[in-house]
Formats: sequence, structure tokens, C-alpha cells
Amino acid sequence: MTRPPDWVEHAIFWHVYPLGAVGAEPTAAEAGEAVQHRLDRLVPWLDHAVVLGASGILLGPVFASSTHGYDTVDHFRVDPRLGDEADLVALVDAAHARGLRVVLDGVFNHVGQDFARFQDALASGPGSESAAWFRLRWLDDGGAPTHDDFEGHSALVALDHSNPAVAEHVVEVMGYWGDRGVDGWRLDAAYAVPPAFWAPVLTEVRRRHPGTYVLGEVIHGDYPAVVAESGMDSVTQYELWKAVWSSLNDRNAYELDHALRRHSGFAETFAPATFVGNHDTTRIASRLDDPRHLAHALVVLFTVAGTPTVYAGDELGLEGVKEDRAGGDDAVRPELAASPPSDAELDANPAFALHRELVGIRRRHPWLHRARTEVRVISDTVMTSVSSSGEDALEIALSTDDAPVEIVLDVPVTWLAGAGDLASDGVTLRLEPHGWACLERLARA
Repeated sequence: MTRPPDWVEHAIFWHVYPLGAVGAEPTAAEAGEAVQHRLDRLVPWLDHAVVLGASGILLGPVFASSTHGYDTVDHFRVDPRLGDEADLVALVDAAHARGLRVVLDGVFNHVGQDFARFQDALASGPGSESAAWFRLRWLDDGGAPTHDDFEGHSALVALDHSNPAVAEHVVEVMGYWGDRGVDGWRLDAAYAVPPAFWAPVLTEVRRRHPGTYVLGEVIHGDYPAVVAESGMDSVTQYELWKAVWSSLNDRNAYELDHALRRHSGFAETFAPATFVGNHDTTRIASRLDDPRHLAHALVVLFTVAGTPTVYAGDELGLEGVKEDRAGGDDAVRPELAASPPSDAELDANPAFALHRELVGIRRRHPWLHRARTEVRVISDTVMTSVSSSGEDALEIALSTDDAPVEIVLDVPVTWLAGAGDLASDGVTLRLEPHGWACLERLARA
């Protein structure tokens, strides 16, 4: 199994998309306009993350870009809509002062058309050093070349990862911000980059900053092979994300069973990056057909192997639907309030109470980071599973049935959380309609 930095075993990330969170303009300002020092708006939300129980902050793109942050124009400059380098360093320092690690979004598959090297390639022609950074096709009539891009978006110019200069650039970027306190990286669109590109890059990055954590955005494919070849610590577990909400909506526990079997297989070689929502997906509160099943989704998230992430606002029960159109991400990337909810407001928020309760269970059982999960009881609407490591084990029970359910467990358990009750014998579990339970096993079967 890959060995990420020791601190990752205890990590629970709170994921925020900064450009949306601070209310930045949708497009970059004209050259020469004043920098907007907005990153400090996130500082009060660091305290909110601590109250939630998170131990790290996963920041969406913060580098200078033309629009949404993923069309980078300068990896060494903070987006002026957010602030400047001093603002970012101050945010990292503020996070560290609260015991929070900071992971940045590294967009290294592609750049924006205003990226200096790309503009120089257009000006200098096919034989230039800059042209070798991109996969360009030059026209015989001397006109502007066409270029490979990211998934048909011409504004996102694909880098040529076979060019050593590109690898050197990525090393320098990661090292530069590592020198300023950054603890790790989420590699955007890592599935579009040859995995072998990352191995020498990450070796050098870790030589400079040994505690760096690296997770890759990988939507589909052979997750363990990507991790092994790339040298990343982890990749995003989209298979489990999909199975969680889909199985609950369809009342098909067998789909979740299949995903959990695969998840345990992945966990034999690496600790997956787990989530039930992020900046690219419809929020979990909008995705689920039955709001009672939010608990079910979160129980899975916080009791299986991996490193869980909560997308900012999900813990408050925010809704938002991603649409396949220009601006279709806006609903899931809203501006945050100037200050987080008060203690009284959080106490009255059932989604937050549920998140905090399950985050607390996860924090008290850090061995879950490397657990294996085995399904024990299953039907269309009822499932129990056991997550274990060594002599430690938790059992969860999930029901999407309209009637109460009674389950006789194979070993005694103690009650941790849920919608139901445990009989005095410690083995007879009763779930309410659409109920759930999180239990600690007292003996291994």
C-alpha cells in the first residue's frame, strides 16, 4: 500500500472554491486594475471548518486566470480577484495556526490562452522553445495554429507533457508554493495526463518537501494502476460517489455493495480520496431523491477507507444543481456569507449536526483511513457492512425501506449514532423506516 504523509491518516478536508466563495467577478480584470484583497474573507470560515471537525482545507484554484480558475495564465501569481501572494500566505498561515493543513488545486494538464508561453509560441512560430510546450498544428498558409485542448474547450490549451521543460515548470510551481507553506496538491484533470509524467515530478517535489500530499482527479479508469505509475498518494473515488447516491435513489443496495467491494480492493494499495459532493457535481442535498438519505450517504463517506472531503456548504444542507451549459457550475459554486453561521444557527441546522456527529466518529476512529469494508446483510432496501482494521471494527446498517426493519447481528455492538435503537442484548437492531445506524463491534466474528 502507498504510504502518504503520516498526517493524512487523520485528515478530513473542507473543500472550498475560492473565486465563488468570495464573490469574485466571472472574468479577470483588465491589466493595471487594482488587486482585490478578498482571500481574507475565508479566514472566519477556517474557524467554521474547525467547528465542523475538519483537519485540512482543500482550496480550489487560486492562481491568476482569465475566468473560472482552470484557465491559468500564471502559476506563480495569485489571481488578482482574490488578492496577492501575501494574502495567500496569510491564509495558509491562518489555517496552520488553527491546526489545518492546506492543499492547493494544481492545474497542470492545460493552461489558458493568455498563458505567456502560449502567446509567445503564437508570436515566435513552430521552431520556438515556447511552441514545444504545446501540441500545436501549424497551418501551411502561415496562419495561427490549432491546438489540442481539454475535452473540446479551445480556451484550455493542452500542455505537451513529453517536453521536459513542462515537467520542470510543474516542479518549480509546486516547490515555490511548498516553500510558502502549502501542504499538498490536488492535480486537476490528472486523468488526462500520462501517469508516467508525474513520477519524476513528484519525486523531486517530495525531495524538497517530504510531507507533501498529492491526490489526482481521476474520474474513470484503473485507479490502482494510475496511483502506482504516477506516484500520487491517492485519486478521487468517483465510482463510490456515483454508487452512493444512485443506490439510495434506486433503492438498490446491491449497487452500493458492488462499489464497496471495489473500494476495499482499491484500499489494498492506496487510500482513496472520498466525497459525496464537490465543485463539479450537483450538491448531495439536490442529488438525493429523499432527504432522509443524506445520513446514509454520510455514514458511508465517514466509515470506509480513504481520506474524506466535505464540500463547503454541503454541511449546511445547501442545494445546487450543476447544468451542462455555460455558467452551469454557478449554482454549486456560490458566494459564502461574510461570516459563517453562529453557534445557535449551527445548533439548529440538522445537516450540520449530522455532519459534525459523523465527522466526530471518524476522528475518534482514525484507523478507518486504512479499513476494509465487507457487506454482511443485503437486500434491495437493507444493507449492513463492517469496516475493520486489526481488532477494530465498526458496523453500519442502512435501510431505504418504508417499514421498520429488525436485524439480528452476529456479535454484540454498542450504539454510536443513528435513526433506530439497539436492544439490551446488544445484537438486535431496530431501524426506523429509512433508518440507519453506526455501531461499534465488541468482538470480531
